[in-house]
Amino acid sequence: MARKFILFLFEILYKFIFKQIAFRIDAEVVHNSITGVGEFLGKVGLLEKIFAAVLSNKDKNISQKILGIKFYSPIGLSAGFDYEARLTQITPTLGFGFHSVGTITNNSYEGNPKPMLGRLPKSKSLMVNKGFKNTGARAISTKLKRMMFDIPVGISVGRTNNPNLGQAESVRDVVSAFKIFESAKVSNSYYELNISCPNLSGNVTFYEPKKLDLLLETLDKVKVKKPIFLKMPITKSNQLTLALLNVASKHKIAGVIFGNLQTNRNDPALDKKEAKKFKVGNFSGKATWQRSNELIELAYRNFKDRFVIVGCGGVFSAEDAYIKIKKGAQLVELITGMIFVGPQLIAQINLGLSDRLKTDGFKNISEAVGAGVV
Repeated sequence: MARKFILFLFEILYKFIFKQIAFRIDAEVVHNSITGVGEFLGKVGLLEKIFAAVLSNKDKNISQKILGIKFYSPIGLSAGFDYEARLTQITPTLGFGFHSVGTITNNSYEGNPKPMLGRLPKSKSLMVNKGFKNTGARAISTKLKRMMFDIPVGISVGRTNNPNLGQAESVRDVVSAFKIFESAKVSNSYYELNISCPNLSGNVTFYEPKKLDLLLETLDKVKVKKPIFLKMPITKSNQLTLALLNVASKHKIAGVIFGNLQTNRNDPALDKKEAKKFKVGNFSGKATWQRSNELIELAYRNFKDRFVIVGCGGVFSAEDAYIKIKKGAQLVELITGMIFVGPQLIAQINLGLSDRLKTDGFKNISEAVGAGVV
């Protein structure tokens, strides 16, 4: 009860003080400032221990071993937030069970023309238009290879955002990034292959089964030693999604993530006036919630014995995370919920999940996976 009360106080302070100030400042400026502060705090041992005493997970019933990797919590930081690899030393303190860096590309990219980030408070959504902003695979691999990690860290890899790259060149580009990380011998636990960012330039696509097959066939030849999760779009039909999953099942893909941003500006979860303010970009948060859940269940029904399923999109509470888990997700990623509710949210979700498992009679969270699929 003491931890819950302290977390509630954190939430109140965030909601009525920090958020009121931060949401009056440009979203990209705030993001850069927060990641800078997070990187600093990750280097200060005493502060880290103080935060960890309250925020880090202590409940064994939400720990699980997946693909030989120990996850002390099923809640992870999604790719898209820490694209400069600044936060790997602080996220364990917040209670995260894993952390995806990136998305990282073979060559660096300074980001799409502004605005790159915006807020839709009524919609509980963010406009995202970064287009794989990052410093490139060589710079990030050099930074990460000097580090050890307290939780599983993954590296999200995508194609360089360059309109001059064609389909075949993009395949070579993605594979080159994987080769750089593999040769650098970074201590990451897994990779993500992001084929689904809607903010990239050019006419390259991996949504056609034959083109995805060629990418994965080429990647297979690299003989990547760590599990690869395929990050999927949420805007495609069930039929095409199943076709893409069928292709992935024939290659060295260990898991799938549902999913990426909402491209439909008329999605019912979006406030129309808020959405109209942004002429570019696509949307995170609650705009992705329903379709993400539908695709998690679709994948679970058809590929539960083949893939680890990761749910991503619209998680703002323990109940939100639990719904994704009961639909078939073994792991859950978030970003937007943390921005709107506060960094204490991860610890609140961990506590809430533990309580829900006890109430439902589950000894471990692995028993709850798919429990809501009839």
